[in-house]
Amino acid sequence: MTKDQETKRPGQIILAWWAHELGERTTGSQKALSAQLRRADDVSVLCHKPVHELAHALNIRDGAKIARLARVLAHVRSNTGANLPRKLGAGDPPVLSALRFERLIHSEGADLETAIRRALPMVGYAANVAHLGEALLFWADKTRTKWCFDYYGTDAPEDSTAEDVSA
Repeated sequence: MTKDQETKRPGQIILAWWAHELGERTTGSQKALSAQLRRADDVSVLCHKPVHELAHALNIRDGAKIARLARVLAHVRSNTGANLPRKLGAGDPPVLSALRFERLIHSEGADLETAIRRALPMVGYAANVAHLGEALLFWADKTRTKWCFDYYGTDAPEDSTAEDVSA
């Protein structure tokens, strides 16, 4: 890991990787990698050098975790300031029903990946890439709690130990 990578937050690394490797699909290589990742199983995802570069930059050694992250990022077509749960809870009725959101929040692993991939078309495949990437990496009760507050458009209670993932 380079000194620059040590000072960057995981979300910043993820966003930089997404912008270079996938981005808004402006180059043939971005289009090709995106299509290949979206359709690939874990092992096939791991056959792509850019995925290994992301894993190295994030210091992730879990093949399934990095494969899920890369596949979800391949579905995001534009980076926005608004995070995914806030976008899913917008509107009356919300873009994603409260029941489906609750199922998403309780999901883990492959089920979480599927739930997020199914939610992305509802927001035009746009999300805050850094926020989404960090949430996938650190999916735990703290992240779930923050997503619940974001979904309902309210501020989470102040927690001096909480880390802001909205980079």
